Amino acid sequence: MNSHTPQLDSAALPDKEKRHTKAAVKREQDNACISPAELEQARRSANMAAIHGKDTKPEMVVRHWLWSHGYRYRLNYPRLPGKPDIVMRKYRTCIFVNGCFWHGHGVAMPPVESLKLKVESSECCKIPKTNRDFWVTKIRKNQERDRRVQHELAAMGWHCITIWECELKPKRQKKTLESLAYTLNRIFLRDHSIRRYEIQEEEPLIAAEDTPETYGQKKT
Repeated sequence: MNSHTPQLDSAALPDKEKRHTKAAVKREQDNACISPAELEQARRSANMAAIHGKDTKPEMVVRHWLWSHGYRYRLNYPRLPGKPDIVMRKYRTCIFVNGCFWHGHGVAMPPVESLKLKVESSECCKIPKTNRDFWVTKIRKNQERDRRVQHELAAMGWHCITIWECELKPKRQKKTLESLAYTLNRIFLRDHSIRRYEIQEEEPLIAAEDTPETYGQKKT
């Protein structure tokens, strides 16, 4: 008895299943022509492109905690340099919630004139080995932009707080958010405290001299 494997008749399939079948065949053909290194690079590029700059998970954690504890804020205020993630006008404070990779947390960038020096990855910022120069340049520019924006905000009288993605991990999240509340309250008290000035007594311009003789009597 001869076994016979039934062949898939595409003409008998509905239109929707036809499209899915053709797409699967095309993906297999495309992947067959791509080397493993190129496939890994394409996968990493797709993952990087899927990361959004706004409403990230770490940012949402900070926002929900602030709101639940009575703090009010504005998001990505366009009138301030860098459009800070969270702006608290009452405290005159801007909060930046930075991703460890994109902003190079713990990565010491050498000066531009020392580009030949190797840039070491940090514990929470692992720079990819593929296309490394591109990522180093991108992280360097992000760090330079962060410093420039915070200097501009400080010149305008704003306080800047940076919260890193790794500081919002479950083990460190509570301590980080409690420290944030302490810092905000300290800023508010410092900026709104009553300053007392002591008025120093001025010394008289003319000192009175002692006169032993009584008025109207000549000295003998």
